[in-house]
Amino acid sequence: MADEIISYEPATGAELWRGPVGDAELEVAAARAGWAGWAALPLAVRIETLRRFGNVVRQRHEAFADLLARETGKPVWEARTEVDTVIGKVDISVTAYAERTAQRRLESPMGSRMALRHKPHGVLAVLGPYNFPAHLPNGHIVPALLAGNAVVFKPSEKTPATGAFLVDCYRAAGVPDACIRVLIGGPAEGKALAEHPDIDGLLFTGSARTGLALNRAFANKPEKILALEMGGNNPIVVWDTPDLHSAAVLVIQSAFTTAGQRCTAARRLIVEDKLFEPLVDTIHTMVGRLIVGAPHDDPQPFMGPVIDNQVADMLTESFLALLMRGGRPVRHLERPRDDRPFLIPAIIDMTGATERPDIELFGPILQVQRAHDFDAAIAEANDTRYGLSAALVSQTPALYDRFWSGIRAGIVNWNRPTNGASSSAPFGGVGWSGNHRPSAYYAADYCAYPVVSNEADAARANIGIGLRDA
Repeated sequence: MADEIISYEPATGAELWRGPVGDAELEVAAARAGWAGWAALPLAVRIETLRRFGNVVRQRHEAFADLLARETGKPVWEARTEVDTVIGKVDISVTAYAERTAQRRLESPMGSRMALRHKPHGVLAVLGPYNFPAHLPNGHIVPALLAGNAVVFKPSEKTPATGAFLVDCYRAAGVPDACIRVLIGGPAEGKALAEHPDIDGLLFTGSARTGLALNRAFANKPEKILALEMGGNNPIVVWDTPDLHSAAVLVIQSAFTTAGQRCTAARRLIVEDKLFEPLVDTIHTMVGRLIVGAPHDDPQPFMGPVIDNQVADMLTESFLALLMRGGRPVRHLERPRDDRPFLIPAIIDMTGATERPDIELFGPILQVQRAHDFDAAIAEANDTRYGLSAALVSQTPALYDRFWSGIRAGIVNWNRPTNGASSSAPFGGVGWSGNHRPSAYYAADYCAYPVVSNEADAARANIGIGLRDA
């Protein structure tokens, strides 16, 4: 077993960061020892501490964005927007906490009163992904800390530097070291953290495969909270629209932003038969103009590489597998450099395929398909075990009404991309996309549990029925 984790820049292959592998036992023990003191602080103190965290990130904005861009390979303009979301999460979480977990007084009979309050769970583990290594785990960590929990955060082994930088910002803001722990490591450390008996819950963002394994592992642990935010095999449907340019832009933004490494990325394009050829031709031409490059290239690239060579190899093999199942290549997946994971987006027509695998290809591969009528398009869009995001591009409001009613997804958009969800709204899906614990604005729901109290200032009670005379 390696005793160090080393992070390399996808765009250059240069070593970026290295650090010792951590010990889940020690990190959980530290968090267990420290969380009660944090939970006992007034909410106003925790809010002020997290607002200081936002200010620390704001002061370190450019250094954070540079590190994030180099470690993930995403363009620096996109890395800057991710740092912005880290800062914005604080105020959003404060508002969400007040709205969804506020202390309330409820009506109660006989002169008593009913109180609703919320308590933190205790020690929560957070497993973060590599595609948004700051924004997505931060979306769990901020509301968890705000509610009074301690957090043990394990960043992806592919982006440990970003995880360590994020935790350092929390500590610089005054979050006690015991209450924000970072566990550096690979799958073994993640498994040890998830299985640790002293965590009170696990907040996960990642693949469906790992999420399903966690769901099975927690099946006999009802006392622990489990929030799963998994992937998607997301459809975008284009129907009855004269503006093919705008439709093509929305498809490209949905499918290829962040090199297709978004859980909300469009994996499948379903098109009205009469629009198929002109729309696909427009997309093909536009993809040929996309700049794929390194984070700091000038002019700025639309997208960077995928996370590493292993992923690039897997995506290349997956594209070939689609061809073998009868897919017709519209645009082949190109790899300009064999030694680096840059990929030029691919488009493949799966209309006549013998099999359309229901998997999440986490990269810039778009499968396209014709549909002869709108009901068939909705049926095809729903032909997946996932249910995260879906979008309709159409000029007809009545079609959107039918689409919204018929589609099975947690995010349903109209004339907007499948991705780019707001942190001010709940985020999550159904099926293999999650376990009905939406994150973002609704993260407050799983970071604290409600406690209802029936209270009176004095004990006054009698039995009015069922007693014999004295």
